[in-house]
Parts: sequence; C-alpha cells; structure tokens
Amino acid sequence: MKKVIGLSLIMALVCVTVVFMGCDRQRGTTERHAIIFKNTGNPYGERQMGGFKDGIEEQGFEAILRAPELPTAEAQITMINQLIDQRVASICIVSNDYDALQPALARAMEQGIKVYSLDSSVNPASRMTHVNQADTQQIGQTLVEAAFDLAGGSGEFAILSATSQASNQNAWIAVMQEVLQQPRYADLSLVRIAYGDDLRDKSTSETEALLASFPDLKVIIAPTTVGIAAAAKVVSDQGLIGTVHVTGLGLPSEMAEYIENGSCPYMFLWNPIDVGYLGAYTATALTSGDITGAVGDTFNAGRLGQYAITLAPDGGTEVLLGPPFRFDPANINNWKDVY
Repeated sequence: MKKVIGLSLIMALVCVTVVFMGCDRQRGTTERHAIIFKNTGNPYGERQMGGFKDGIEEQGFEAILRAPELPTAEAQITMINQLIDQRVASICIVSNDYDALQPALARAMEQGIKVYSLDSSVNPASRMTHVNQADTQQIGQTLVEAAFDLAGGSGEFAILSATSQASNQNAWIAVMQEVLQQPRYADLSLVRIAYGDDLRDKSTSETEALLASFPDLKVIIAPTTVGIAAAAKVVSDQGLIGTVHVTGLGLPSEMAEYIENGSCPYMFLWNPIDVGYLGAYTATALTSGDITGAVGDTFNAGRLGQYAITLAPDGGTEVLLGPPFRFDPANINNWKDVY
C-alpha cells in the first residue's frame, strides 16, 4: 500500500512538473507586446497599429493596441502604468511628449520591460532605441523645397503642425527653420506655425485662421496626416485651389481627392503599416536579446529585411525605415487603396 501511495505521489509530482513546463512554453508563445499611439480616431495611427499587430502575430506573439482619446502625455502615462501592471514584454510608445513620459517609462524598464519609441520619439533616457520613419534632416529639407517650389521661389507660407509637444513634428520644424537660412530660400517667409493637435476640427479652424490672417499666403505645409487633410478640404471649400497650395505628409487614401482636384499638388509620406511592422520586429529583437539598442546592432525585420541601429540626432539610437516617398497625380491611383 505504501508503495502504491509513494508511486502515486511521484506520478502526481511528474504531472505537476509537466503542467508547469507546459505553462512556461505557453507563456513563451503568448508573450505580449504593446503599442501606445497618440490618440484614437487617427487613420494614420490605425494603420500603424495594424502593421504592429501583423508583425507581432506573425511571430506567434500577442499584440496589445492602446491609444487615449486625446493626445496628452497624462493619458499615455496612465496606459504605461497599466501595461506595467500587466507585465507585458515590451512597450512601444508613439509619444505625445518628448520628456514627460520619462518617469513612467523608466519604471517600466526597471521592471524588465523593453521600452522603445516609434514615429514620435521620447528622450534617450526614456527608451532603448527609436524606430524612425525617415531621416529627420531629409524630411525637413524636402518640405522646405516643396514650399519653395509651390510658392514659385518667394512669398508667404505657414506650417500647420500637430501638438506643440510632438517630438517628431518639432524636430522636422527645427530642421525647416535651419534650412530656411540658406540663401536659396531668402525670399520665402514663414509667417506662422499653427497647431491643430491632430484633431480634425481644430486643424480646420487653424487653417481658416491662417487664411484670414494672411491673405497673401501661398503655401500651407502640414507635416501631419490629420492636418494636411483638413487644410486641403478648407482650401477646396473656400475656392482657393491654385491660389493656396497645400503639401506635407498625408495618407494616399485620404488625400487622393485633393491631389486630383489640385488643392494638394503633391505630398510625401512613408507606409505607416511598415513603420508599425518594423516596430514589431524591434520589440521581439529587444526581448530576445538579439539587440540591446546599441549602435551597430542588427536584426531581421521579416518581410522588410535586415536593419541596423544607428546614432540618432538627439544622442540616442534609432532604426530608420527609409526615405519619404512623393505622391502626385501620376501615381496616387496606385496607392489610394493601399493605405
């Protein structure tokens, strides 16, 4: 009888061990990776999060998608703390503020969570690396050259940005202001930088205010997908096509009608789906230890191929997706149903 009981206990222990081993394997296959975008209701963000989800799930892991109703740092901090409590493997942050998220993100890293920013960066102390859609200098130079071209080399132009705290917008605008000091652009005048907070209604009212305040305005540059669509609609509705030109960074699906009617002669962007997808592979490369975020680290990003970590302009590190792409009447029909 004792032998039977002893054997039963041994078998029970074996079963328990197997169960726990199974749980460990299950935890490995359901590793959770989170992304926090700026705010809800943003088509660009929806596509970016969709790319992230695709990249995480094709590797056999779980994607958690989060976005606050309004684009504030406070709302993102609340979500970061919730994800820390949920013990996610990584947090990808598309930040609403360059510095304000640091305490929450530092706490996450102290808990062993891999933290990195994407699209709109946080400061180097708040991240392991940053996934950047394109070179900051190149974007700024490209947008100034577009203003020069559409204004005919001289005249007034304005910038319609997202929020005043958006690190990517601010970095591009800073480069634009530096580029404007070059002799080639001496006759271009930047009359105002307006902020639509990536909200369609506010971007619309800010565009209307620009047109009312500057009757000689020739160009509006909106380095934000929400802003460029709002500005192009206002220009169209007010019958100013050909008088005021809109350009910047826009989604083909939203901007096709404005490129076709001439309110936006051309614009630029990258594929937000690819930005999110690259972020997904950055997450798993960090959690697996394939990269640490140091300059020179390399990793495979699925269908996008090999990528390397490089030095970022702010002193941290980054991964660059690639150069911006120009959309115009000749190619917009090829892209408007893609994203």
